[in-house]
Amino acid sequence: MDNCVVRQAIKDLKTDTIIGYELRIQEDQDSLYNSSTDSVAANAMVAFLSENSNRIFKEKKTFMTFTPALLFRNTPKIFDKDKIVIQIEDNIVIHSLAAILISKYKDAGYHFAINDFQFTPKYFSMLEYVDYIKVQLMDEMDDNHRSSVANVVDMAHGFQKEIIATGVNTKEVYELAKELHVDYVEGNFISSATTTKASKMDFMQGNLYQLIMEITKEEPDVEILEEIITRDASLTYALLKMANSAYFAVHHETTSIRQALVRVGISQLKQWVYLLSFEDKSENSSEELLKTSFLRANLASALVKKLKKFEITASDAYLMGMFSTLEYMIDAPMEEILFEIPIIKEVKDALIYQEGKAGKLYQLILHYERAEWSEIKELAEDLGLHTNEMAQIYMECVEEVNDIWDNVVGIKEDN
Repeated sequence: MDNCVVRQAIKDLKTDTIIGYELRIQEDQDSLYNSSTDSVAANAMVAFLSENSNRIFKEKKTFMTFTPALLFRNTPKIFDKDKIVIQIEDNIVIHSLAAILISKYKDAGYHFAINDFQFTPKYFSMLEYVDYIKVQLMDEMDDNHRSSVANVVDMAHGFQKEIIATGVNTKEVYELAKELHVDYVEGNFISSATTTKASKMDFMQGNLYQLIMEITKEEPDVEILEEIITRDASLTYALLKMANSAYFAVHHETTSIRQALVRVGISQLKQWVYLLSFEDKSENSSEELLKTSFLRANLASALVKKLKKFEITASDAYLMGMFSTLEYMIDAPMEEILFEIPIIKEVKDALIYQEGKAGKLYQLILHYERAEWSEIKELAEDLGLHTNEMAQIYMECVEEVNDIWDNVVGIKEDN
């Protein structure tokens, strides 16, 4: 499949929890969405979705826009009706068989969202079928646009529909969404929104910082690692939980920190160092931020493995992705945070200035998260990456992050 695929979190403003993800698929002149009668494109998309259904729909609800061609092919029926929300837009609303088509899925128990609702008869005719209405917000909205969105929100709530505000990419837009009393928000700001930051001093004096300092050295000292973890109950609990998780196919229980360090290994510990600070009582927003860290880390590492003679290794790329969210966790500029951490200059330059080849790789990952397709294509070509491989790599990374989260952190309740 030639289209890029990315998922973006949707957060409940009242409970501060992630209720699902939108699966966004590349929309340009070559996109399936602009060539819905192209059977080759439709076949490719169906094949991709079928192959990745367990990765895409493993946890929370997935919102996905379906073209008429995909709906007529019964593509949504590949997936669990309780895990998917079918998004519809103008190309469905104006279709002559729209009502019949949507009614069929609704009767089968599927849920619907409507993109960019408009005050026209054709959109009102769809209201009885939809559960969610999506509205687009942006940094600069004039009074007319803002008033129009406010009217849609009031109308939706009057019809007992829930509103999702998209385009929530800055703190200002996030605050606007709250003022408009929308139910959910989606955008680049979501993973970092309302995350409580630790002071730089508290962080640098904390056990997690000491652990990062030691684990990122060329030759970490196991005795020092053991001493750091021993003096922190939450680190001890998390390491033992990790070492005894299904991820390591444990046959005999690990009960000591030294045994756990041997079982996990320095390499894995370096990659998962953030997980040791995570507690089930952490804020939901922090959970999504940590997931973003892991996804960036896995994706950066996987992409570097596709490149020849790149300036940083896959391990360094992993650390680049992992440390990329530190500024959202610590109340200090990235340059100050990274000053003391012993990571290579290329990674520091990438994270602080987005310079060098590593900086371009970091930019590529950020643009991928935001579904900025033209920038993705330009940077991928510059780095020598094939965009037709990125969607599959991305979904494999999503699955890996979910597996780590389930097995090690225990976000989901034990069966």
